[in-house]
Amino acid sequence: MKTIIMSLACGMTLFLGNFIQELGWKAPEHADKTENPLIANKTAADDGKKIFQKLCWSCHGESGKGDGPASVNLKIKPANFGSAAFQSQTDGAIYYKLSEGRGEMASYKNILSSKQRWQTINYLRTLK
Repeated sequence: MKTIIMSLACGMTLFLGNFIQELGWKAPEHADKTENPLIANKTAADDGKKIFQKLCWSCHGESGKGDGPASVNLKIKPANFGSAAFQSQTDGAIYYKLSEGRGEMASYKNILSSKQRWQTINYLRTLK
């Protein structure tokens, strides 16, 4: 009986994690109105790559596919930055998520400056 209960609990945890991931993480509507002051800036994207390589790759993977070594221990799989779903978001929505964080995704508003967060977003745009 104990084994059956443990199996059900593990199954529900996996199911809920996948269900939550499928629902997606939507930023509030007001975030979509936030404009990227560094849009299409190649230097900013290059600087953002350096930030990504220091802070993001362990969960999101070296190429941003959500397959980093730390991702195996996370309840919700990290975003694949090359996916159509990710790339269809506004820069403002991505900025909001990077700033605020959620669950196992850290908030970077006190770790990275606003400029560094925009640089990172510019780099993420190159992963499509």
